[in-house]
Amino acid sequence: MYNYIKALHIIFIITWFSGLFYIVRLFIYNAEAAARPEPEKGILQKQFATMIKRLWCIITWPSAILTLIFGPWMLYLMGSVPTWLWIKLSFVAGLYLYHFSLQIIFKQQMAGNFKYTSQQLRVWNEIATIFMVAIVMLVVVKQNMSWAWGLAGLFIFVILLMSAVKIYKYFRTRG
Repeated sequence: MYNYIKALHIIFIITWFSGLFYIVRLFIYNAEAAARPEPEKGILQKQFATMIKRLWCIITWPSAILTLIFGPWMLYLMGSVPTWLWIKLSFVAGLYLYHFSLQIIFKQQMAGNFKYTSQQLRVWNEIATIFMVAIVMLVVVKQNMSWAWGLAGLFIFVILLMSAVKIYKYFRTRG
């Protein structure tokens, strides 16, 4: 039974992350559409609003909930919780906080309120990547990971990721 629950947990983690990655891209496109002249602005925003609502309500939220159901179920079947898993769960808690921050942006954009620029959203989009890397490394490497090297590696990854965002902005705005 454990392996079936684990498989379902992994499936819903994948669909949840897919939703988290794509929803912010849609937020970016929707924010950029707000700067377009009419009628282009209205047409684009109507289409993006439909896409955003469907992705968020039909894929992302249900996947987050099902991940939250199957994860604790696995813990129950495991019986004990190793140290590495507690650390992973702290990253998962951070991921849910990130998810809730996207819920706020979702509500703002659906109300026509664009508080964040497309560049700010591009940076915010990478937060899910950071959580994914940390969580996957913990799950795969487990006790064999040096915490000092793990944190250093994550820090270097964040620097490289944010540098890539800045480099992309440079080339995007240049031409």
